[in-house]
Amino acid sequence: MAGRHANSDDIRDLFSQAMSDMYRAEVPQYGTLLELVAEVNAETLRNSPKLCASLEQSGELDRLSVERHGAIRLGTARELFDIRRLFAVMGMHPVGYYDLSVAGVPVHSTAFRPIAEEALRRNPFRVFTSLLRLELIEDSALRAEAASILAARRIFTPRVLDFVRVFETEGALTHSEAEAFVREALETFRWHSEATVDLSAYRKLHRAHRLVADIVSFKGPHINHLTPRALDIDAVQAGMPGRGIVPKAVIEGPPRRQCPVLLRQTSFKALEEPIIFRRCADETTAGTHTARFGEIEQRGVALTAKGRCLYDQLLASVRRDVQIGAAGSNASSYETDLLERFSSFPDDWAQLRSRGRAFFRYSATAAGLASGRRGALPPTLDELIEKGFLQFEPIVYEDFLPVSAAGIFQSNLGTEEQRNYEAQSNRAQFELDLGVAVCDELELYARAEKTSLVGALKQLESAKTASA
Repeated sequence: MAGRHANSDDIRDLFSQAMSDMYRAEVPQYGTLLELVAEVNAETLRNSPKLCASLEQSGELDRLSVERHGAIRLGTARELFDIRRLFAVMGMHPVGYYDLSVAGVPVHSTAFRPIAEEALRRNPFRVFTSLLRLELIEDSALRAEAASILAARRIFTPRVLDFVRVFETEGALTHSEAEAFVREALETFRWHSEATVDLSAYRKLHRAHRLVADIVSFKGPHINHLTPRALDIDAVQAGMPGRGIVPKAVIEGPPRRQCPVLLRQTSFKALEEPIIFRRCADETTAGTHTARFGEIEQRGVALTAKGRCLYDQLLASVRRDVQIGAAGSNASSYETDLLERFSSFPDDWAQLRSRGRAFFRYSATAAGLASGRRGALPPTLDELIEKGFLQFEPIVYEDFLPVSAAGIFQSNLGTEEQRNYEAQSNRAQFELDLGVAVCDELELYARAEKTSLVGALKQLESAKTASA
């Protein structure tokens, strides 16, 4: 960290590493996952020099070992408002709105992440952040009780909020302030084995929904997983049992492809952990709670609205026709059907680009610059690519998929229980609680693509002008 102040990228680096260290100490199987993913990534890169070169050229290789995403669940609008301020210190902004109630989970969410390309290359740490929708709890008395419990808790230390105010006023933190900020911020995400409710209240919340009990019953929104990025998630899935880890029945998201799209995710089931429940002033009751699990992801290209529409249609058709049980029944049929349905989705970079299904980053080639210096450049984008004067590479999908997120949640509940909530998406209320509008991820990808194309064409034109 050069200079008197630590910038947001520096602070995000410090925090993501500290979070990883903390979670590894709390959930040892997470450390096992990191080792497995590192081995699979190294083997994949050894076996695919072309992939290695592509990742190196795009700046993806350096960030691979630091890439993580986490997830937390909040209980109140004030908590959401302040977590947005805390993440802003680390250069992380709310991107996308996700309504998980349509998949039977009573929350809506956003993802806090960097949005500038250089910041993403430096450290793309993300936290998928959900807010409980109390209005979806049908029992009015339980809803009021949950609201009262949540209103009484404070998930942030006073000191971390002081640092947030310093950042908001000064625009930066000193190195020592940044280090202290990270230590204080970790307290929000730390695991607490003592519930803030008695066992009777916990059971009532649990009957409403397991995630309601997880959100309401504890001192803070413990980080419930951290996710490393794998280059071959199928190899990780196959390797987990050999490390003593039982993976979920199927990988969420699209099937295995030559040209990966969007996001594929798998996990191991949530751990059953001992909990102390309150009884009265000096008495407690022992019990258990399941919430924290391990997750792995493989990221592919970001899809355009046109590509995402086709993806959503294909995935919905499979999920409609093949239901996977909590114990993994029908998993093989689901995977076979998924592969068959997605055969209609282009699995070639050139086709994905020409059909407008995905976003790409453009750059001028040496041949293009040489041709520009000779003053001989074709007039259209397709011709520039065909002649090898421009090249393109996929823009990595940095965000999440609501159906996949809900699938991970439901799988880790270890139950086939489903909830059907009639309430519609409430993005306006979520953004009001957040204090800002969420960024549109499609606009971010479109802007990155356009910026790269304009820059590449300007390079070619400059070469042409210089030769005149």
